[in-house]
Amino acid sequence: MFAPNIKGKGRWWRGLMAVLLLGGAPFGLAVSVWLGAVLAAVGGFVAFEALRGWCFLRAGGIKTRI
Repeated sequence: MFAPNIKGKGRWWRGLMAVLLLGGAPFGLAVSVWLGAVLAAVGGFVAFEALRGWCFLRAGGIKTRI
């Protein structure tokens, strides 16, 4: 379970996406509590993917370019 299925480049991109999503969460809170919460939750999950080297889509059989 959660076996690594992405390499360095994919992990780097997911890490960047996590930083952007988590950085946008406070701005989302200014608009809506739900928007901020969703951005924070998705950012946390993407950060988990980057740190673990695991991709949810690839684990489900969907091929991603990175």
